[in-house]
This record gives sequence, structure tokens and C-alpha cells, in this order.
Amino acid sequence: MRTYLLDDISEDDFIKVQNAFDELDLRGPIDGIYYLPMSEELLQQEQKDHLDECGPYFMALELVDGISEKQVRLELLVRGRNKLRCSCVTYATAEQRKHMIEYLDQFLDELEIYV
Repeated sequence: MRTYLLDDISEDDFIKVQNAFDELDLRGPIDGIYYLPMSEELLQQEQKDHLDECGPYFMALELVDGISEKQVRLELLVRGRNKLRCSCVTYATAEQRKHMIEYLDQFLDELEIYV
């Protein structure tokens, strides 16, 4: 799986991130999983065509609370909320990847977390 990984996060910063995502109501169905929505303007044509059936689209972010270290993992796969398997569920394009990585980096900057 392709991911954008941020590791060596302090306990305090990890809690800040977790609380911020909780406040945004982005929680997935499993603890530590968050769904970062993908803007419709960034969707590939097939994803736009499948929006009603498979969408809305998102990238999953996992907060890993390990014994020895804390991590933030952004999965670089664009998923649809309404369908697990479809040809529209694909790895992010360069533009989608750039957008979401920059979003996450800016999000952390706003929380004054520097990794």
C-alpha cells in the first residue's frame, strides 16, 4: 500500500491531532481511522461518473498509537464510501496526492506540530 507516513510524533502532538480530527467529525468506523474527503473537482472522470453510486470519495488517515512510537499514515488510495470494490477506487493521481499531502502538512502546521 502506498502511504504518506509521519512518525516520531510526541504523545502531546499525537493527542492534538486526534482531538482536531475528532472535532472535524472525520472519524471512520474503526478507532484511529479518519476519512479525509476528496474534493469533487479533484476526482478523476470515472470517479465523477460513479459519484452517485460509489461516492463520496475520501482518503483514509490512520493514527497509529504504538508502544514505542506514534505515527500518522495517510493512505494514498482514493476510496468510495458506498462501495469497497470498483474500478473507480484507485491510487491517487499526482494532483490528488499533492493536494492531500499539502492539506495534511498545513493541518499540522496550524496545530503547531512540526515533524
